[in-house]
This record gives sequence, structure tokens and C-alpha cells, in this order.
Amino acid sequence: MSEHSSPHSQQPQPQPNGMRRNVARDPQPRRNVARDPQPRRTTARDWIPDQPGAWVMALAPALAGAVCGSVWSAAKPDAAVNAAGWWVLLCWALCYCVEFTAARWLKSHGASRFLPPVVGYTTALVCAGIPFLIMHIDVLIWAPLYMVLAAAAFAGAWFRRERSLWANAAAVIAASVMAMITFHYAANSPDIPQVSLPGLVLVLCFAATQFGSVLFVKTMIRERGKHSYVAASWIWHIALLAWWIAAAGHSWYLVILGVILFSRAVALPLIARRHTIKPVIVGITECCTSVMAFGCIIANALAYL
Repeated sequence: MSEHSSPHSQQPQPQPNGMRRNVARDPQPRRNVARDPQPRRTTARDWIPDQPGAWVMALAPALAGAVCGSVWSAAKPDAAVNAAGWWVLLCWALCYCVEFTAARWLKSHGASRFLPPVVGYTTALVCAGIPFLIMHIDVLIWAPLYMVLAAAAFAGAWFRRERSLWANAAAVIAASVMAMITFHYAANSPDIPQVSLPGLVLVLCFAATQFGSVLFVKTMIRERGKHSYVAASWIWHIALLAWWIAAAGHSWYLVILGVILFSRAVALPLIARRHTIKPVIVGITECCTSVMAFGCIIANALAYL
């Protein structure tokens, strides 16, 4: 072969056996592309409770109590402007934000990304609540009840049982009792919170409708197809309708509401046996019935004020 031959035409020189074995045994070093996962940063979505249905269930009773209490106060001969009921409503909305974000932090067992919203909402609650507490120290009479309900909610989050019946019941009780508290302060009642008849009616009506909603939603999603939950939902709504029919005087708003709630509790599970009903349809249905329940319960209360 000539001296000017192309290098591609030259044959490679044979290597000694020992060198070939060393090359085979020593692969080229690889880059370490795997890195330790970085903790996720807190985003704006972590600050916003993302369950519209829970917002409605948490705030509707307190709002109804503030509305009815304000009407009651305005109807008095010595009516005076009173914003205490609406102040309580603001504090309760912040309480819900604290509970929601704290439950999410506990469910994650202390993930750092969920802690800033808890601190932020707690700070806002302290700023809004301390002045009210100074002016209305009697509100602390409700503290033992809400400490127990908060412990139940946080235990459900820690053990990831927040969808259980007992955790749902604790949330329903906490939201419903707020109707009596906001009614008391909006109506400018005496200092010590009293269990007034209008406030008690609001509490019972919201508790009954909301727990019925819990049972209905379970028959459509998490406990779909379980006859025990369907039977419990139907029995609950039959008892609710019977109660409202028996208690109806010159106001039939609750009877109309009871018929609507019972009809959806019966019809939709039966339809779901033959056709698939998406959870979003169930959610829209519950939003509509929650708005109807809010309006009917307020209309019934105002009819007797």
C-alpha cells in the first residue's frame, strides 16, 4: 500500500489481548443525571380552597344567620346598626381557610409547601378575631365545641379519613352551628349567646340538609352501588320530608325543598344503575340544590320573624 493512501482504507492494527480485555472492562464514565428531588414551592393554588361545594356548605349557614339576624334587628322599634354578625361571618370564612389549608398540610404529613398558607390565614384570623374577642368575650362559650370539632377534622386529615362519615358529620355540625352564632350577634341579642328558637331552627335545617347531601353524594361517587348507603340516604330524606310536612304552618318553603331533595336522592341513583353519571354532574346538581336550600331556609325563617 502506498504512503499516500487514504486513512479510511488503512486496516486498524491489532491490539494485544490484554489491552482489549482492559478496554472491555473499563467502560466510559457516565454522567450522573439523577438528582435529588427538590421540594415543590408554594403556588397561588395552595392558598385557594379548590372545593366550591365545600365553600357553600361551610359559609351558607353563617350567611343565613347573619341575614336573618339583621332583618330581626331591623324590625325592632329600637333598631340600631349592628355589624357584629357580619364580623363573625368574616372570621368564620378565615377559620374555614385555616382549617382547609391546615388539613391539607396535615394530610401531607408536614410538606413545607403547604405551611405558608396556614401561617398566612392564621395571622389574618388573629388580626380579625382578637378585636372581636375583646369586644365580645362571651363568644368563648362556643370554644369547647369547636375545639372538639376541629380535633375531629384534623384527625381525619392526618389519617387521611377526611371523607369518612364521622369527619363529614363534624364538618356539618361546625358549619350549621355557625348559623345560630351569627344570628345571635346580628340580632343584637344579650351578651351571653342564647339558644334562640329561630337560630336553633336554622341550625337543624342546615344540618339536616347538609348531612343528607353527604349521604346522597356518597351513593353517587365513593359508595356507588352500595345498597346500604342508598337505603340510608332514602330513609334520611323521607324523615326530613315528614318532619317538614308535620312542622309546616303558613310557610311551605321547606316542604317544597324536601320534595326536591327527596326526588334527586331517589332518581339519580336509579339512573346511575343504567347510565354513567359523571362526578361533575353530581357536583352541579348539589350546587343547585344547595342554593335552593339556602333560599328556602332563609325564606322560611323570615316568614316567622
